Amino acid sequence: MVCLGNICRSPLAEGILANKCKELDVFVDSAGTSSYHIGQAPDPRSQCIAKKYGIDISNQKARHFQYSDFESFDIIYVMDSSNHNNVIALAKTETDREKVKLILNEIKPEMNSPVLDPYFGGDQGFETAYQLLDQACEIIKTNIENEL
Repeated sequence: MVCLGNICRSPLAEGILANKCKELDVFVDSAGTSSYHIGQAPDPRSQCIAKKYGIDISNQKARHFQYSDFESFDIIYVMDSSNHNNVIALAKTETDREKVKLILNEIKPEMNSPVLDPYFGGDQGFETAYQLLDQACEIIKTNIENEL
């Protein structure tokens, strides 16, 4: 799960999918395309909305996306086209590029809709981001189960 700073959207996505897949053999992580917040916990508003739905993301720490993530993960979900472009720029092979997907395309294929960054908005932005990510992660979980 990748967003800009790894403190709002991608920690939520990581927490949601990890919670949904806790009975499956799946490793979920998140990172940011910028280094603004390395080592920081998720934004308190992300933690609050996750907690509202029974998910604890308080122990996550922001980290920077790096090339080795292409080797470590089968799929790399990004939150918007800017994140997509930044991650693709690090890809070295077509196989790397094929791993990168916009997460909301799980809900509406090929629409390339972004999960809007709630950082500068109010609490409703975090609620909206949570709801969209929850829908996408439910589809991802179902796809994983179907592959097992």
